[in-house]
Parts: sequence; C-alpha cells; structure tokens
Amino acid sequence: MSPLIARPAAVLGFLLLMLPAARPQEPQKPADDIAPTIQVEVNLVNILAAVRDRHGALIGNLSKDDFALTEDGQPQTIKYFARETDLPLTIGLLVDVSASQANLIEIERQAAYQFFSQVLRKKDMAFLISFGEDSELLQDFTNSARLLQKGLDGLRVNSGVSGISPGPVPTASQPRGTVLYDAVYLAATDRLTHEVGRKAMVLITDGMDEGSKLRIDEAIKAAQKSDAVIYSIYYVDPSAYYGRGYFGGVSDSALRKMSDETGGRVFHVDRKHPLQDAFKELQDEMRSQYAISYTPANDKRDGSYRRIDLRTKDRNLKVQARKGYYATQPEK
Repeated sequence: MSPLIARPAAVLGFLLLMLPAARPQEPQKPADDIAPTIQVEVNLVNILAAVRDRHGALIGNLSKDDFALTEDGQPQTIKYFARETDLPLTIGLLVDVSASQANLIEIERQAAYQFFSQVLRKKDMAFLISFGEDSELLQDFTNSARLLQKGLDGLRVNSGVSGISPGPVPTASQPRGTVLYDAVYLAATDRLTHEVGRKAMVLITDGMDEGSKLRIDEAIKAAQKSDAVIYSIYYVDPSAYYGRGYFGGVSDSALRKMSDETGGRVFHVDRKHPLQDAFKELQDEMRSQYAISYTPANDKRDGSYRRIDLRTKDRNLKVQARKGYYATQPEK
C-alpha cells in the first residue's frame, strides 16, 4: 500500500494559475482585473464551468460578460475569469474493483492508461485509488506515465487490504461490498483538499454502494469542500447481475447526484459508446472549461451551505457547474 504523502501545495493559489504569461508590449490592464501577486484571497469562491449548446457541443469562446451569477438568489460580481484550456489539473482516478466489475478491469486498465497519457501535461498530477471491500491508494500524486501504469497494473478484484488509513473511513471492521462513498470522501479529504488549481475525481463504477460507513451526502460535501468536480463513468457488466434478481436495481442515480452537485457529469459506457470514447469526451471537457472566481457579497464564514446559480445570458446555452459551496473558515 502506498504511504500517505501529500503533494506540497503551490506557493500561489488558484487565482495565479489563471493569469496568462506576461507580454511586455501589451497595454497594462486596469488594477481591478489583475490578481494579487503576494497573497491569495481566501474569501474567493472558485467555479469550473463547461458550456454546451442545445446540441451538446462544447462552447469555448465566451467572455465574462456572457455569464450571470447569483449566490442564494443574490447577484454576484465575477472577479476573475479565464478560458485557457491548459490550467494545471489534478486528477484522482477511482476504479471500482468489486466482484461485479471483474470482467471489466482489464478494459479499464488499458483505457485509463491511454487517458492519462493523453490528458496529463507537464504541470498536471494524478493519483489512483481502487475500491471494493476496501479503498487502496495504488499510486500517489505523480506526473509519471510509468508510475501510473504500474499503479494500474495493481488493479485486482476485492483486494482485501485494510484501506488507505484507519482515520475517518474505517473499512476493515465489518464485511464490505463496494465502498464507493467512502472512497470519494477519502479522495477529497486526504488528497484534494490542500491542492490548488483545477481538481477532478473520475469514478469508474456501476454506481452500487454496499457497506460504506459514510452516506452519499457526506461524500458530496467532502468533494464540495475540496473544490473537486466529480466525473462518473457508468460502466455495468450485465453478466454480473442477470440471473441474480437485482440487475433492475442498478442505476446511475447516485453517480448523477454526486456529479451534478459538484459540476461534473455522467458518461455511459455500452457497446455503441466504449470506454475509450467516454474518456475522450471527458478529456475534451477538461480542456474546455471556464475558470470563474468571485468574492461573495455575504462574507460570513459560518459554515453554511450557499447555493450557486451560474448561467449564460444566452438561454440556448446550458452551463454545467457546481451547485454550491460551504462557507467554512480557511484552515490555518
């Protein structure tokens, strides 16, 4: 099992990642449009958004003025805006290795390696977690294709290990089936909370949770607090359920809830839409996001949940973004 070693956070935060490189001959921008270069504003709320037209095509040429933003129904002013497609990215890949996924693991291994090879750039990082009866960290933060391949080679059905850590998500005290919600919570709190820039979890699973200590709402809350977007790849092996009386109970409802609340989406895999195609669509979306930040008019840090509504002024376009955040005190 890999040790718990957090990747050091960058000196400057999400705001500075959104700034383009300096160009000496360009006219200087007004002071209000320039992010601070010495300290990061802890009151900023960061949103990653994808925009599609009515046909589902990604729209990547909008400006700040094309958006309207409210928090708890109150209009907010967008302070920082960027549409670069190469903002540094941290990806956590969470792979279901429960018995119901046994016939899919080799396909998942190959497609995931191809995805990492294509999506990761110089400043990006990734980590890999498998979950079944337990959650196991197969590869910590790395940009190395070789190390990610080695981690993917470690995917095994129901590994039976004692989990990443005994801390907030004990998984060895009683029999488990698929600890999906525990794995999401663990990835958010132990891996993504202290990272800066864009953060995403990619789940490959049939969406079934059996035996998690935590509820789905707790997993979603952890992801929201870490500013992570959850993308779900709904991958079902019918042979694992047919004849056992409960295939009709398998659905993407839990995955849809987690993804919708955090600003992600669900990709369905079937014969006409293989896993490689789902990864390709995910890659395109990750490189077509808008990075938006604002300082809430309500500056109280009382831990309450604040509802966000981000829209475009063109009603023919649909925005995919997080639904809210928790106004908690910044960690010291």
